Amino acid sequence: MKYVVEKGEKSTVKISITLNAKEWDEAQVLAYNKTKHKYQVQGFRKGHVPKAVIEQFYGVGVFFEDAVNEAFSKYYFDVLDKETEIEPIDRPDVAIDKIDEKGLKMTATVPVKPEVTIGAYKGIKVEKVEYNVNDDDIATEVNRLLEQNATEESVEGRPCQNGDITIIDYSGSVDGVKFDGGTAEKQPLTLGSGMFIPGFEDQVVGMNVGETRDINVKFPEDYGAEDLKGKDAVFTVTLHEIKEKKTPELTDEFVKAKANAESVDAYKASVKERLEKANAQRSERELEDKLIKTITDASEVEIPEALVEREIDNMVQQTSYRLMYQGLKFEDYLKYTGQTMEAYREGCRESAKDHVKTQLVIDKIITEEKIDVTEEEIEAKLTEQAESVGKSLKEYRKSVNDKQIGYIENGIIIDKLFKFLKENNEVGASAEKPAAKKTTTTKKTTTAKKTAEKVEE
Repeated sequence: MKYVVEKGEKSTVKISITLNAKEWDEAQVLAYNKTKHKYQVQGFRKGHVPKAVIEQFYGVGVFFEDAVNEAFSKYYFDVLDKETEIEPIDRPDVAIDKIDEKGLKMTATVPVKPEVTIGAYKGIKVEKVEYNVNDDDIATEVNRLLEQNATEESVEGRPCQNGDITIIDYSGSVDGVKFDGGTAEKQPLTLGSGMFIPGFEDQVVGMNVGETRDINVKFPEDYGAEDLKGKDAVFTVTLHEIKEKKTPELTDEFVKAKANAESVDAYKASVKERLEKANAQRSERELEDKLIKTITDASEVEIPEALVEREIDNMVQQTSYRLMYQGLKFEDYLKYTGQTMEAYREGCRESAKDHVKTQLVIDKIITEEKIDVTEEEIEAKLTEQAESVGKSLKEYRKSVNDKQIGYIENGIIIDKLFKFLKENNEVGASAEKPAAKKTTTTKKTTTAKKTAEKVEE
C-alpha cells in the first residue's frame, strides 16, 4: 500500500491510498468470504459458490463495493497509526479515483482539528472581583432554613388570602369546550406565587372552603400551547381547603436540631464561613472566565462545522437530562415552548461556536506549554477520593474504570492550566462587591473551567 498525505481546504487533510493488484485482490477475497452467502447459482449450494463463478454470473466488479469498504477500514487506520499528527474530528469523505481488477486508488478527505493562531496568553491584565458577605446574605440563608422547616396548618373561619396554600379542583374551557391539561383535582396552589395564568390566583383570593366560582382569564399571547395563545377561558374552581404556612422561630434549640449548631450565633458564623468560601470560589471561576475569554477573543481559528454539530448534540443531551430529572420529556418541552428540534438546535449554534473555539484555544495552550499529568498525581487524586468514601485505595481502584481515570487526568491538567495562567498574568483585585449582586447565568453561558473540562470528552 502506498499513500500520500496533503493539506486540504478548510481544516481538512487529503489521504490518497493506492493498492496494488495483490492487496486489492486480498480485499476482494475478504469481501467474497463475508458476502458469498447472498449469492445463489444453479448447481451450487448457497454460500458455497466459488468466487470466480459468482464473478462470471454477476460481473467482474460484483465484490468491488464491499472490497472498497474492507480496504478502507484496514488501510485508512494504518495510515492514521503512522501519521500521528493527523487528528480526525469526524468521518472522512471517500472518493474512488481509480478501480479495476489491477488495483484501487481512493482519496479520503479527513476533517481535522483546525490550526489555532493563539493570542497573547501571558502578561495580560485582568481584574478579579472580590465578593463580601453582608448581613442580608446571612439573613437570606437563615430564612431559607426556616422556610424548609415551615409547617402547614389548616385555616377555618375566613376566606383565603395571598400567601395561603389552597387545595382546589379546576376545570377550564374555551368557548365551552374543555382543553387538554385544563382539569385537575385536589391541586395545591399557593396564592400569589404566580404559578397559574395571570389573573387566576387573584380571583381565587376571597373564596371560602366549599365555594365554587367561575374564573375568567385570558391566555397570554406567548403561551406555550399554540391552540390557547390569546384565548379567553373560563375555569370552574372549587376550594376544598385553606392552609397557612407557619415558620418556626430561630432559637438555639431549633438550630441544634436542624443545623447541628450549638447556638444561633454559632449557626450564623458557620453560614458566614460557608458563604465566604462560596464567594471565593465564585471569584476564582469568574477570573478564569475572564482569562480564557480575553485569550480566546484575541485568537483566530477556523471553526469546523463537525465540531459545532457535536457541541450542539452535547447541549441537546444535557438539556434532555435536566428535563428528565424534572419529569419532562424533551419532545414535550419543545411542544410547550412552541419550537421544533431544528429551531432549538439553531438557537444553540452561536453558543456552541463559542464553546468550540474556547476548547480549541485551551487545547493549544496545553500543547504549547506541555501541561501534562503524572501517575503520582493521578494516584494522589484517587487516594483523596477513596478517603472521602471511607475506602482503601486498593479497594476504591476496583470501582474506577478507564473513563473515570480520563476525567481525573483531564481535571488535573485543567487545574494546572489555570494555575499557570494565574501565575503568568497580572491579576488586579477590584473593590469588594456585595455577594447578593451576582449575575444570573443563562443556559447558554458556561464557565471557562466547565468548557475546558469538555476538552477530553
